[in-house]
Amino acid sequence: MPTAVLTDRERTAVQAYLRLLHTVRAAFDGPPDAARPAMVPPAVLAEAEQALARAGLAGNEEEFFQLLRDWCPPA
Repeated sequence: MPTAVLTDRERTAVQAYLRLLHTVRAAFDGPPDAARPAMVPPAVLAEAEQALARAGLAGNEEEFFQLLRDWCPPA
């Protein structure tokens, strides 16, 4: 299986996306609570957006998700 060789900026974007994904999963983990909706800290979302922009991937989801699949294939 070929592996992707990412630039530093692409790797940073993938890592920021994975942190965002884990944060969202944690926010929605557990029983629903109508009194307290799930929250994603704005700083985590901003980090992912900035990393994507620096890597030139903002607005190019297809290319980004292909990098993600190549770098972190499903088990």
